[in-house]
Amino acid sequence: MTNAALVEETITFVKDTLKNAEGGHDWFHIQRVFNNSILIARTEKVDLLVLSLGALLHDIADAKFYDGDESVGPKMAKAFLESLAVDTETINHVINIINHISYKNSLEKGNKKKFSSLELQVVQDADRLDAIGAIGIARAFNYGGFKNRTMHDPDIPPNLKMSKDEYKKSDGPTVNHFYEKLLLLKDKMNTKTGKQLAEVRHQYMLDYLEQFYQEWNPLGVKGIED
Repeated sequence: MTNAALVEETITFVKDTLKNAEGGHDWFHIQRVFNNSILIARTEKVDLLVLSLGALLHDIADAKFYDGDESVGPKMAKAFLESLAVDTETINHVINIINHISYKNSLEKGNKKKFSSLELQVVQDADRLDAIGAIGIARAFNYGGFKNRTMHDPDIPPNLKMSKDEYKKSDGPTVNHFYEKLLLLKDKMNTKTGKQLAEVRHQYMLDYLEQFYQEWNPLGVKGIED
């Protein structure tokens, strides 16, 4: 099977698997991450097959929808790729991308040896770009509504020192998520292109929050935290 055919088969698999997914983690999220990965890759020397498969399968079974089980996605992706007779080296690389892409993994304490590759860095940047800017705002509130979370509560401050376990269990207001994650992503981008794109989206979120607070409390505006 050609690389192009593998990618098309994977697209079909992902579309079918995520057809009933929550709106912020559905096929269209995957498509945006895939497209941003290809965009960033134009200025990077990457294995395009690994990059494509990693982008398409990175959220095939997001742990937050599987009671926090982080093993489901890698297992599902591995079984699918093996069914297409993809070579072991490529499969292992894709699984490593799935296992290491998540923001919450950066909250882990200790000195565990981390996997790194340029393909992971590109897909990670693309995934983080989809978490910020206009799309990121829409996704945050969509998921907050899905979980029946409060949009904003001035009496509940953001938790800026969460552990990975605390992050996974957090049920705070959606606006807090901006300070606990989204506004931190700009400085965690890996590639030059990713950093440039993130700057614009980051500023959009700051502007949005300023407007949000003005509308929330028109008699006494609360300023944006740095």
